[in-house]
Amino acid sequence: MYPRVENLLAHIRQKDGDDFMKQRDSYFDNAKFILIFLVVFGHLIRSYIESDPFVLSLYKTIYTFHMPAFILVAGLFAKGFYKKGYIGKLAKKLILPYILFQLIYTIYYYFLYDKSTFELDPLNPHWSLWFLISLFCWNVLLYVFIKWFKFKPAMGLTAAIVLGLLVGFVDEVSNYLSLSRTFVFFPFFLLGYYMKKEHFEYFKTSKARISAGIIILLVFLGMYFVPEFSDKWLLGSKPYGDFEWNDIISLGVRAIVYALNFVMIFSFYAFVPSKEQFFTNWGRNTLYVYLLHGFIIRLFRVSDIKDSINPTASLLLFLAVSLILTSIFSTKLLTSITQPIIELKSTKLQKLLSKREMKTR
Repeated sequence: MYPRVENLLAHIRQKDGDDFMKQRDSYFDNAKFILIFLVVFGHLIRSYIESDPFVLSLYKTIYTFHMPAFILVAGLFAKGFYKKGYIGKLAKKLILPYILFQLIYTIYYYFLYDKSTFELDPLNPHWSLWFLISLFCWNVLLYVFIKWFKFKPAMGLTAAIVLGLLVGFVDEVSNYLSLSRTFVFFPFFLLGYYMKKEHFEYFKTSKARISAGIIILLVFLGMYFVPEFSDKWLLGSKPYGDFEWNDIISLGVRAIVYALNFVMIFSFYAFVPSKEQFFTNWGRNTLYVYLLHGFIIRLFRVSDIKDSINPTASLLLFLAVSLILTSIFSTKLLTSITQPIIELKSTKLQKLLSKREMKTR
């Protein structure tokens, strides 16, 4: 074969490979944006789950997969945990923002709820801040599990699930330092670590999407016709003693919830678009959305507007508001302004200002 032809074919193969890698990266950015959008939407409709059965069923269906799927993709990108300085960088990225936002939310709640005393409790995370502590702990737990089960991922995953089941028997393990959620959700993080990007190709077929659609519909119907199933089972934050059943039955329920979580995770990933979308780049800023949307949601929950809305009739409105909030908190402008308090650096703001300076010349 002539050298020029060989070079041309090599260039084509390289281009195809680059396009495929870009497509797969877009796939996960798309997934992260959709998941953080569902987090905002779930928090927005939370105010109506006690009064509207349809909204409650939708809420519980979303909660069967949105955080587990988020945690799984976090584990997928934790491959470099063994590198020197990784934990130190992670502590700066997660623990310092946690401490700062724990203080900010404490001040915010003090004025929002007109509290009589100011109480700062750094060991009990406010609302959604549990994820920062747990994400740090999951990375630390990888050291232990990879050392013990280095070449036995099935045994490691089984051990993580057993640990998540057994921790429910310890009443002291609850919201304190997010310990309950850390152990209950760790299997999803570990599974993500064990997985490769290529594994997600199995969920992109037409058959997979049809099966996933049927599963999601059946789960929603199950949630609707079995309202006795508490949404608290899906939060992973409560010991078995907080539920009305005895501990053995509760262990069985959590095992069923685990199975439901795994099935729903991969049902979700079957519908994630692979190609770049208008929201793809925003999927890189999920931490900003996660930390900032709570201020708006909490304000909404204490407002008079909340009580004047018919939730079922306003689902499209809630979807639109959730999309707008998620998009705004993901924009370059807002991430640049808030980066100093979220990432403790100002590189985005400097880049933004330098670009504007170049345009004015």
